[in-house]
Amino acid sequence: MEYRPYYLAREWQRLGHRVRIIASAHSHVRTHNPDLRGHSRLDEVIDDIEYTWFNTPAYSGNGVGRALNMAAFVARLYREGPGLAREFRPDAVIASSTYPLDIWPAHKIARLSGARLLFEVHDLWPLSPMELGGYSNRHPFIMLLQAAENYACRHADAVVSILPKVREHLEAHGMAPHKLHLIPNGTDPAEWLGAPSPLPSSVADTLAGLRRRGHFIVGFAGSHGVANALETLLSAAALMRDDPVTFVLAGGGPEKERLQQRARDEGLEKVCFLDPLSKEYVPALLASFDLAYIGLQRQPLFRFGVAPNKLIDYMMAARPVLYAIEAGNDLVSEAGCGISVTAEHATAVVQGIRAMRAMDPHQRNAMGLRGRKFVLENLTYPVLGQRFLKACA
Repeated sequence: MEYRPYYLAREWQRLGHRVRIIASAHSHVRTHNPDLRGHSRLDEVIDDIEYTWFNTPAYSGNGVGRALNMAAFVARLYREGPGLAREFRPDAVIASSTYPLDIWPAHKIARLSGARLLFEVHDLWPLSPMELGGYSNRHPFIMLLQAAENYACRHADAVVSILPKVREHLEAHGMAPHKLHLIPNGTDPAEWLGAPSPLPSSVADTLAGLRRRGHFIVGFAGSHGVANALETLLSAAALMRDDPVTFVLAGGGPEKERLQQRARDEGLEKVCFLDPLSKEYVPALLASFDLAYIGLQRQPLFRFGVAPNKLIDYMMAARPVLYAIEAGNDLVSEAGCGISVTAEHATAVVQGIRAMRAMDPHQRNAMGLRGRKFVLENLTYPVLGQRFLKACA
């Protein structure tokens, strides 16, 4: 699932607050959606966090089905808002969907309960569907989204953004300067600082074999999607056929089969694909990399900054990072935990890998440790949860 609301809620619960998450039962950001067994609503408690799931239409892709899902969820929030306000009586209401349409029912709940209203920005809508999907600013759905964003900027008591470079955009849409709080994605340190779960034997044997052959392991762990610029990584592998470097790609996703076929077609023998591993094995997997790769396609939207969870995982694993992203921020340079190269540029990736491989192992380890130190000081959910509470006050 999308873990940020869960981790924040868990921290607030530990600090003595009561937290309820209200969500659509159907969303593409989850591996498994909750089973409502035909009911229109499900209330349950997960790790002391109260959840309310509203049944909404299932969908795939970004077409009409997703729009209907959004409309059903927002309409349900409107209908059940007065009851939620009476029953739960919140002190703070956070509108935190990817899209801003839930700001209107969230404001209604906040008014009825005398609560502060917060607007949390994950992605910039309607700018995202306009710039990525080519929608006109005159499209009725885009105009509705714009009205919601403008309303949120004007009426929210505070605006929390994951993206670090959004101030100018939000102020242009009515946000008062004092309202903005920058609170990035983070991690749960408890999942990283204990002894990692040993890798499944098949994976451990594969990685051990590469070590015995003296190969430098460049690793990627995550979704194999177009956005992650893995084509660039395969192009780099093609340029490094004669280098003792193996590229390990772990995970699944819509592009995996095509990437595997390309590797076969081009005879990329030093590219190794691993099946997805459950969360418990990720620390041990990342620890096996000599260098962790993260890339994204070039997108104008990245001028507002990026906050990839994968990067935080790499840093917590104390791995030096090859960062092939062009964005308004560069966490790798800020933390001094790796090398930044031109996005979607295979030759630049090759140069970065060779520079890191030529480095003394102690230097690479020091880079990785700086990344972990940076995350522990700034990007753990105990830290971020406290910062978010200040925005709620």
